[in-house]
Amino acid sequence: MDPGLMTILLFGSMVLLLMLGLPLTFALGGVAVVFTFFLWGEGALNMVGLAINSVQMSFILVCTPLFIFMGNILERAGIADALFEAMYHWVGPLPGGLAMGTVFICTIFAAMAGVSSVATVTMGLIALPAMLRRNYNKTIAMGSIMAGGALGPLIPPSVTMIIYGFMAEMSIGQLFIGGIIPGLILSSLFCLYIGIRCSLQSHLGPPVPLEETVSWRQKLLLLRGLILPVFLIFSIMGSIFLGIASPSEAAAVGALGALICAAINRRLTWNLFKDACYRTLRMGGMVLWIVIGAKCFTAAYSALGGQQLMRNLIAALAVNRWVVLIAMMASLFFLGMILDVIGIIFITVPVYVPVIVDLGFNPLWFGILFFVNMEMAYLTPPFGFNLFYMRAVTPDVGITKGITMGDIYRAIIPFVAIQMTVLILVLLFPQLALWLPSLMIKGT
Repeated sequence: MDPGLMTILLFGSMVLLLMLGLPLTFALGGVAVVFTFFLWGEGALNMVGLAINSVQMSFILVCTPLFIFMGNILERAGIADALFEAMYHWVGPLPGGLAMGTVFICTIFAAMAGVSSVATVTMGLIALPAMLRRNYNKTIAMGSIMAGGALGPLIPPSVTMIIYGFMAEMSIGQLFIGGIIPGLILSSLFCLYIGIRCSLQSHLGPPVPLEETVSWRQKLLLLRGLILPVFLIFSIMGSIFLGIASPSEAAAVGALGALICAAINRRLTWNLFKDACYRTLRMGGMVLWIVIGAKCFTAAYSALGGQQLMRNLIAALAVNRWVVLIAMMASLFFLGMILDVIGIIFITVPVYVPVIVDLGFNPLWFGILFFVNMEMAYLTPPFGFNLFYMRAVTPDVGITKGITMGDIYRAIIPFVAIQMTVLILVLLFPQLALWLPSLMIKGT
């Protein structure tokens, strides 16, 4: 049984099933079960039960449905409205101020919800009409929302980071803390680009008229909208950083905090709670089954000797290890155009991470590079999720009439270039990802 041939057949079969439209969990798990049965017999199918048991018994994965629940509650807790009202009056009078404020709000949502869809859809419904009514250029307006929404996977608490840490057998807490500085750099560069461009081309993001601004006292009162989000963010990340709580325990704190935020804003109703539970069940169940399918696929691939094969191939190439790392980054970029991030994690992590360790690179640093790269996956066509979220909130009626898919594609070009710049920065300066985790209290 040639491991090289079996690797081609295994991955080839999976890719074929994905192209035929089969859900990821069935493509991964189905291929693993079929190959296991025909190669080792029905007795080897016990590995499916072992994979399911290992997933169910994982304490790490407990935080996944909790963070999903938190995001579902916060999406309709009224926080976005309060934040946008504050940003409208504080930075609206600046060139491109509403777009910069939108990126700032998306950054806060990324630090509360951990998923891309919440910020993109919410700000698409709230901020986009407000910017278009103020004669903002549609590419600047949509680009700021899609790019800001893409911060979700990188800025903790990120649901995809949890899955990555589970597959790579790494500390979720260190991944969370490692994503903070690159995420803030990315958010800041988005705002810097918007501010400079709108200052040079004022028609792209005209300032809010001064007569619409409020007094300084009212501005200070509007900052009350920041209290709950900032408290929630620090309660989650602070407890992890200080070693007070594990990510799973911090997720429980976050879920409770989200309910408190909704109650304070008078949005907590039985229907909201019930709907959030149902949505969490659907999304959490989907993630759980994908993890089970991936565990089966990884077990079959390891039994075939695939991981050792990849290590031997890299060693036989006799090329500089940086060439290998850059090739991996390039492959992740192109995979991001055709697959979702969770699928990319399950396909590449079992293969790439052992090779990275063998080459002497820091696996935590590689993990942060992975997620900076995946930021682009949310924006690059044809599969970029945020492109479709934006299309969904821009119907061809009213203020958004005339916006085409071509406009949406053009809107993301400068922001993808900024994401690539940050990827290069983290590649050249690893301490951007490693410094904060090195200060963490051990045990997280």
